[in-house]
Amino acid sequence: MMRLLCTFGAALLLAGCGDGDVQEVRDWMKKVQRETVPQVKPLPEPKEFVPYAYEPGGAVEPFSEAKLLGEMARVAAASPNPLAPNLNRPREVLENYPLDTMRMVGTLQKGGVSYALVQIDASIYQVKTGQRIGQNHGLVTRISDGAIDIREVVQDATGDWVERKATIELAESKETGK
Repeated sequence: MMRLLCTFGAALLLAGCGDGDVQEVRDWMKKVQRETVPQVKPLPEPKEFVPYAYEPGGAVEPFSEAKLLGEMARVAAASPNPLAPNLNRPREVLENYPLDTMRMVGTLQKGGVSYALVQIDASIYQVKTGQRIGQNHGLVTRISDGAIDIREVVQDATGDWVERKATIELAESKETGK
């Protein structure tokens, strides 16, 4: 029985090593390659280039600072930025100090209104929502127990007015560590 199984296994191995009609497939591929003619569309004719001579004469130089400033002024006049602050209004006291010199030292409630206590040098000021603060046209938007949220309006590199958010967080007490 073992002899029969070995003979049958050897026959299967020899059958797997056969050509398996691979030569027939190779012959067909060579025939197709010989008979196939590629069809390539001709390229369109290139457009004729006509050079242009730049004559500056009295014209403004295209990369001059004067032209850039003039264009920026024209755009600013055509569409005023709604974020631009009112520079003619009287400034409030806390607008004279930068935000990084201010420390929030507490909060209090008076008449149903929340106030934050802000220390600048040795003075304490009461700040409420809607009040102006800081040197960058800051407006207090929210007062919580732990922070004052501020919306500042500043000019970017192109002169446009943009908003940015700032926060003054509650300063920790030295005695309590809170």
